Amino acid sequence: MLAIRLKWFLAAGLASVMAIGCGHSDEEMAAKQREIDKLSADIKAAKDQLAADQARYTEAQSQLETMKAQLQDFAKTKEDAANLSKALKDYKERAERLAVIEARFRELRTKLDKLNSIGLKVVVRNNRMVIQLPGDILFDSGKDALKPKGKEALGQVAEIIRSEKDLTQRYFVVAGHTDNAKYGGGPFNDNWGLSLARSRQVLLFMIAPADAKKEAGGGLDSSRWSAAGFGDTDPQEGTVAAQTKEQMQKNRRVELVVQPNVEEMLQLNTIR
Repeated sequence: MLAIRLKWFLAAGLASVMAIGCGHSDEEMAAKQREIDKLSADIKAAKDQLAADQARYTEAQSQLETMKAQLQDFAKTKEDAANLSKALKDYKERAERLAVIEARFRELRTKLDKLNSIGLKVVVRNNRMVIQLPGDILFDSGKDALKPKGKEALGQVAEIIRSEKDLTQRYFVVAGHTDNAKYGGGPFNDNWGLSLARSRQVLLFMIAPADAKKEAGGGLDSSRWSAAGFGDTDPQEGTVAAQTKEQMQKNRRVELVVQPNVEEMLQLNTIR
């Protein structure tokens, strides 16, 4: 519309100028000059209006882009807030589950601590709850036959496990360990053989019937028990290469390792 008006003004102005040259009176010339001045003023005003309209259009475009960006940021912020809310909810639920699991293990640890009175130790090692039985209580040096005192200790452990429903539903690994003294010859060939033979004897006792007429065992579910021998490869004190006599005595042991369920794969080292 502004372009059309400008063309009209220019055409009218040109016609007026042409008319001046046709020999008119001073009065007519003055009138024509006034008309030209008015047209010039109108053209300037139209140009100014066009410039102002263009400026407003540019400003409106800029504001529109700003509003689009703000809308996108708002949508992103809203999505982030929703994601954060969900993450917090999931974290809270997980924390509550872990609190229940930790409380269960603390209770289990308290019950198993009764074994301390007979020289046994309950620890968390390699993120597993472990009942440690000193090898010297269970076996004579280099032997795999359980000593009477060892059977008595294992019987007390089995009694505690049988009396706790949670424990009866657990899986256990009997892990045999030796010190770093070399074992050569004999029926077991090496420390691997000795540790495995000892863990097997403990396993057989724990799953033997508890009400046997001659020699009662632990009476535990055999499907939940297994045995393993580590030889001298996993000392709890010292190193495989160097151990003092005191460390060697502590490394000669059998461990009953309580296996956690999948949902309980947490850091048990927090339990004291």
